[in-house]
Amino acid sequence: MSTFHGVIVPMVTPFKRDSAQSINFCAADQLIEKLIGSGVSGIFIFGSNGEFHLCSHEERIRFTKHVVQKVGGRLPVYVGTGACSTNEACNLSREAEALGADALSVVNPYFTQISDSEIVRYYERVAASVKIPIILYNIPKSTGMNLSAEVVSKIAPIENIKGIKDSSGNVENLAGYIEAAYGNDMDVLVGSDGKISKGYAMGATGAIAGTANLITDVVVGLFSALESGKTESAKMLQAEIEPLRDILHKGSTPAVLKRSLELAGIPVGPAREPVSDLSGFLDASIMSMLDHYGIEHI
Repeated sequence: MSTFHGVIVPMVTPFKRDSAQSINFCAADQLIEKLIGSGVSGIFIFGSNGEFHLCSHEERIRFTKHVVQKVGGRLPVYVGTGACSTNEACNLSREAEALGADALSVVNPYFTQISDSEIVRYYERVAASVKIPIILYNIPKSTGMNLSAEVVSKIAPIENIKGIKDSSGNVENLAGYIEAAYGNDMDVLVGSDGKISKGYAMGATGAIAGTANLITDVVVGLFSALESGKTESAKMLQAEIEPLRDILHKGSTPAVLKRSLELAGIPVGPAREPVSDLSGFLDASIMSMLDHYGIEHI
């Protein structure tokens, strides 16, 4: 039985258009209800799309408390608690657990290039600080370091390490994780939305899919088709993610995704500075993309 399964959404953190770009809790509630209503398997806050690296410790705690209370046990809430500092990661993890998080996503330290043994020690310390499950998060384009399958095989036996999200986009890397997870109580989750079908065929149990913030029905439908063995339907739905993916790279993460949600009527606001506000810049292209999906826009 998988601990992590289905479509988990790395939810954007809504901000207001005020001088502080403060968190918009009302918009968060609107997005949460949309996601739950579309049948997602979990909500993950403070991932890359959640701009964890641009939020203060206090904001992360306050927003975690709000989301957990709003979701109210209707589905699991996962919280990103990784940090450059082991102590900070442990402190955030303990606080998120105390607030009711169902599991944690922990990215490896970034900026500083550390050794494999230091990565293992980092995860040992964070795992020991809490009792709830932990998902390792591999995103080498942002951390500057790829978690090797060899390192993952050393971390996998830790009792509450229950999953790994791979956003490398490298299928061989994903295969290495699936092999490392074999025999351990550990799930492998696809973090590259263009490879959900391929990852599922290899043995991944789910996807943490940023595109599901907007085209939730498409991504949930894709996973349902994969599980039902509806090959042609899955092929069509996998391809149907591409019009959104094609436009996301035209701005820094998650500016285009947030503007798309905003034009679709969910006022998640801009990405936080230093990422530029895209208001107006790509609107025509975004609205054309929304039209493709039949999503009403303002």
